[in-house]
Amino acid sequence: MDIQKTLLQEHSKRQAGKVVDYVGNNPARFNTLIQVFLNGPYRVTQRAAWPLSICVEHYPALIVPHLSIVLKQLERTDVHDAVKRNIVRLLQFIDVPKRHRGKVAALCFGFLQQRHEPIAVRAFSMTVLAHIVRHEPALKTELQIVLEDMLPYGSPGLVSRASKVLREIKSL
Repeated sequence: MDIQKTLLQEHSKRQAGKVVDYVGNNPARFNTLIQVFLNGPYRVTQRAAWPLSICVEHYPALIVPHLSIVLKQLERTDVHDAVKRNIVRLLQFIDVPKRHRGKVAALCFGFLQQRHEPIAVRAFSMTVLAHIVRHEPALKTELQIVLEDMLPYGSPGLVSRASKVLREIKSL
């Protein structure tokens, strides 16, 4: 399968599923998907982000060798919200390696505190931060403060996720 051509045919759940089924747990095919994601063009990068996150959801170990380069995409200010959303989404499914925790935490706190960020990016950031707090308990208080400040002003989805994350981290 030519992943790029498949993604360009149409943007749909069915097409994303085809790519996910093709890649499976195959590191070489996942590497091809990563290259398509990184090398664009813009529309292809946007469309590749979804199957990328689904592959990581099913096979989290596939992302580990590529995590540094994927995080660089997350640091960029010119990426489409779909790219950002799916990268933060995939981070929910992995145990972020220690060497990346500081960067990931800083990025997620930044997304969480920016009201202009899409709700999904902010919600996924909460979950990623909750996972990081398990390993870095010093961040627990900061996360609690940010989430509690958000409760009176957040959308119903954000308030729901924040409440769940607050219950989870208070039990740690």
